[in-house]
Amino acid sequence: MKPEGTPPVRLRTPIAATLALIGAMAAVPMTPVLAQTPMQNAPTSFRPLAQQLLPAVVSVQVSTSPAARNAQRPDAPDAPQAPPGSPFEEFFRDFLERNRPPGGGQGGQGGPRQQPQQRRGTSLGSGFIIDAEKKFVVTNNHVVEGGTEINVVLSDNTTIQAELVGTDPRTDIALLRLKTDRQLTAVQFGNSDEAQVGDWVLAIGNPFGLASSVSAGIVSARSRDIRQGLYDDFIQTDAAINRGNSGGPLFDMQGKVVGINTAIYSPSGGSIGIGFAIPSNLARGIVAQLEDGGRVRRGWLGVNIQQVTDEIADSLGLKPVRGALVARAQEDGPAAKGGIRNGDVILRFNNQDVREMRNLPRIVAETRVGTAAPVVVWRDGKEETVTVTVAELPADQAEAQNSGRSAQPRSEVVDLAGLGLKVGPITGEARERFSLRAEQRGVLITEVDPNGPAGERDLRPGDVIVEVQQERVNTPQDVQNRVEALRRQNRSTALLLVEGQQGQRFVPLRLREEGSGRRN
Repeated sequence: MKPEGTPPVRLRTPIAATLALIGAMAAVPMTPVLAQTPMQNAPTSFRPLAQQLLPAVVSVQVSTSPAARNAQRPDAPDAPQAPPGSPFEEFFRDFLERNRPPGGGQGGQGGPRQQPQQRRGTSLGSGFIIDAEKKFVVTNNHVVEGGTEINVVLSDNTTIQAELVGTDPRTDIALLRLKTDRQLTAVQFGNSDEAQVGDWVLAIGNPFGLASSVSAGIVSARSRDIRQGLYDDFIQTDAAINRGNSGGPLFDMQGKVVGINTAIYSPSGGSIGIGFAIPSNLARGIVAQLEDGGRVRRGWLGVNIQQVTDEIADSLGLKPVRGALVARAQEDGPAAKGGIRNGDVILRFNNQDVREMRNLPRIVAETRVGTAAPVVVWRDGKEETVTVTVAELPADQAEAQNSGRSAQPRSEVVDLAGLGLKVGPITGEARERFSLRAEQRGVLITEVDPNGPAGERDLRPGDVIVEVQQERVNTPQDVQNRVEALRRQNRSTALLLVEGQQGQRFVPLRLREEGSGRRN
């Protein structure tokens, strides 16, 4: 029996219940669910891979003269730095004392420390054997730079003298040859393009002089630019990398070298999980050239380039935004001889896409000298193809000065309303005041409103407008006429080629209506 007061139970048929459930679900907004990607099994142990690879990884010990040591790294520490009071502080102090030459370092108890110039310096790094027959070892240039004697220590503690075959400071790669008849174990370069974010990697090296240290992690990011040079394209990893790991290999799970450990980001000097490695696909070609001739010959195009911004692309009618904008094709350089002009946007070079500005120097550098390379450029609102014969990058890349006589000034100062600047002719007084070249051509910027479009683009008095919308200007009236023509075309920006203290650059300026206020 049911207790008194219990409401009667209303039974629903299965069909009725189902319809009610469907109606309730329809009333609730559905949230999209990401497709689940099955995880591959993580390795239970890296031991088999580490045992296979350790014999090919070496420690590099470099002796440097006092002069070279102080000139290269005047602030370099004499020993690895450990947190005060940590167990490693005493360990590293004992390590340094055991390896300090007689007469160097600390005197008696409390005695004064002699200057490091009075003893020969030693730097430590890592490397890996890349050819067992030819006895080649790859490491970083900064590990061996300035060295007077190089020794390599194998995983079994055998020390072998090495000679320097060649170095490439631009990519920080060096190639050594071991002086031995001993049978060696080598590893191979892999395809770094296949190492994707999230993939397992293994780093082996000589951190803080602790040889044959193994650390594991993943690829954290690709194509990192850490402002070390034109050819930055680093693999970022969270595998522990510390001082002394420089020059050591970064392996994939097939035991192939996908990177050369080169740098770390660290406020303290120790690993915080942000390390950088040179991709093997870049290193492979450098090592091959060092083996052939002891030096690297790079392709050279002879252009000054800048990034294509949204505004620049809009002013040129280029969609989508891509490529490298030619601010200047150097006179008598390969690009100028091949028909590339100032204002061209290079979209493809030697059948490779130029996605952004920084891709181009690396693509050109890796192109064999003497190659007749097809170059697709964006010019006058359409694609055109020219052919450029790649030259060798000169040792001295001082820019050639533009020749030509300056135009005779024939106009007074003009106020470019809406752009926030005034322009005038290049006079003798202006050349002296702003230190302009005798052959400088164009229109002088005499005054800039810091709150106007020109001020927002960091234009300054003394800068010279060379072109407007890729057309040369010689007088202030030329500039005004070009700007007014763009306004009549309902263009939102004007593209100026400006020459200043930092060289030539393209500057897109917003075409504000005359008399309008500043946009927030």
